[in-house]
Amino acid sequence: MEARSSHRWWILVVLCLSSLVLVVDGMALTVAVPQMTRDLGATAQDTQWILDSYILVFAGLLLTSGSLGDRFGRRKVMIIGLLLFGAASLAAVFVTNPGEMIAVRVAMGVGGALIMPSTLSILIVVFDEEERRKAMAAWTSVAMLGLVGSPVLGGVLIDHFSWHAIFFINIPVVVLAILAGLILMPESKGPWQQPDLPGAVLSAVGMVALVWWIIGIPRHGAFSGTSVIPLAVAVVALGGFVYWENVTREPMVPLVLFKNRNFSGGSLSLALVEIANGGLLLVFTQYLQFVLGYSPVKAGLAFVPLAVGALAGNAGGVKLGAKTGPRFLVLGGMLVMAASFGLLTMVSSDTGFAVPAVALGLLGLGAGIAMPAAIGALMSTIPPEKAGVGSALNDTIQQAGSALGIAILGSLLAGGFTRHMPAGAPAQARQSITGALAAAHGEGGLVHAARGAYTASMSATFTVSAIAILAAALLATLVIRNTKPEPAAATPAEAPELVA
Repeated sequence: MEARSSHRWWILVVLCLSSLVLVVDGMALTVAVPQMTRDLGATAQDTQWILDSYILVFAGLLLTSGSLGDRFGRRKVMIIGLLLFGAASLAAVFVTNPGEMIAVRVAMGVGGALIMPSTLSILIVVFDEEERRKAMAAWTSVAMLGLVGSPVLGGVLIDHFSWHAIFFINIPVVVLAILAGLILMPESKGPWQQPDLPGAVLSAVGMVALVWWIIGIPRHGAFSGTSVIPLAVAVVALGGFVYWENVTREPMVPLVLFKNRNFSGGSLSLALVEIANGGLLLVFTQYLQFVLGYSPVKAGLAFVPLAVGALAGNAGGVKLGAKTGPRFLVLGGMLVMAASFGLLTMVSSDTGFAVPAVALGLLGLGAGIAMPAAIGALMSTIPPEKAGVGSALNDTIQQAGSALGIAILGSLLAGGFTRHMPAGAPAQARQSITGALAAAHGEGGLVHAARGAYTASMSATFTVSAIAILAAALLATLVIRNTKPEPAAATPAEAPELVA
């Protein structure tokens, strides 16, 4: 391992940069949406497609891109993804209408789907079991810093330049990642196998339909007439995918991985965590801006305790992991996360920021301990020759969980807000806090009522998040094992190919 990965810590920097560009772009874009859609003349439906087109393509192509990395080379696929993502980011600087922006976001979704599985699969191939825990902690720490820092960066760029800078900032990061990848990173791939075209089509159609259905839940409900169609397509396509992968001689995705307790337990626990976390930024950012009156930049800075806690949790988790094993790290970290959501349920419109700051710090600490341990437990079960598609399977499960969390928590928030608003309030004011503040025209009574209604409905959503985290902790405790059988020595036909 040492001979083939002499630059492994520099390789980790490349992997972190590659992941960071996806995180920063996604979060910074949320800050840019109001100005961008106004300049492009986008309708509300156009704006929804600008945001959703990326998610749909990204989720739909993850499994296929992971399989491509295993077959053709993970570095090659990642660099192609970076090139596409960078080119689309450059094109976004010059768009003039919503249709062009939607096309650009689709291209960025394809690039992101090629990048994401490759980063984690290269990490588990390059680092051995002992060092992988440290590498995983560093990888998740960088992602957390990007998650917290990107809204601040986005606000600063918009204040000093324009929304175009949100996309332009991707380009130097992409160039640096490509150059470093070509110079420092070895190629790795699994043994050649026949392409699984039916599996690729069924997985893409099924995941796009599933995420489309989830995204539409807040607007149309889960089982209304318009929602049933994508749900039915998702059930049929994903059911067909599972059947096909079990009968074909060379499946794209080794579903046998789910028979391993660490993989299935880790995956399902992470999905529950993503459901809980999915709406956190959406819900809490609105609280900071519309209840506490923070600017976008100040709202971004308010998440600093989350990043500090995550860094501390990652550092502590690395030291404890060798002694306690993943199960107790996941359990302890998730219990801290559940406690933090419990603390957030007590926040009101008069609380201020002290209690949320403590809660965010605890949330970061718990996530920093639990998440790398859970990811490490499930990734350690994946054969090196299937690292790409195994990583993609993990990414897909988490992506679906995050989308479901946003849909569920967003629906709870909207419904709760309407229930808690006074019955005599204008219809616009009962739909959302932004509508209420617009309708109030500075009238103090309606503003106070809207802020109280929002914090009451926010408390309900965070109660659901706490329950989901507790369920994830229970599942991890019952399913994940601290000890696993020694992996069998790979035969030459099975061993992953690495080329310096």
